[in-house]
Amino acid sequence: MILVLSSSLHPDSRSRILARATLARLTEIGEDTDWFDLASTPLPPCDGATAYGDANVQDLSKRIHQANAVLIASPVYNFDVNAAVKNAVELTGKAWTGKTVGLMLSAGGQGSYMSGMGLANSLMLDFRCLIVPRFIYATGESFEGDQLADESIQQRVNQLADETARIARALAS
Repeated sequence: MILVLSSSLHPDSRSRILARATLARLTEIGEDTDWFDLASTPLPPCDGATAYGDANVQDLSKRIHQANAVLIASPVYNFDVNAAVKNAVELTGKAWTGKTVGLMLSAGGQGSYMSGMGLANSLMLDFRCLIVPRFIYATGESFEGDQLADESIQQRVNQLADETARIARALAS
């Protein structure tokens, strides 16, 4: 199973559009999928103590643990992924161990192209995740309303979904 994690809290999120497009592609190629959206299932701030017992944190931890791979969609703020996804990783910690992880990022401009590397490095070093060596970075002109409007980004969505599924299947066997 591949979990798609949408981390934007914005109601009109472009990274959520990427996440939905990826979920659609995974379904199209016959993959078993799961969806978790931090906008509709809020997590408490990581306090290093009681937050780990929150029902939504427990649910997300279970889903990550059960997944063969996780595809993370995040907006880019201040040259980094958003705080919500970093908080989710802090809250769910060891559930990430050994997971295959892919990244989808949406940003305002081209200057934050490498913004996912901090999260990727953390997942690799702290939890020994395998980071899919292909990620999506899309800017505003790639979207029209609540849809992808850029065929090259759609192709990258398809490639990321296909590669993630292939790697996850290979590692599971």
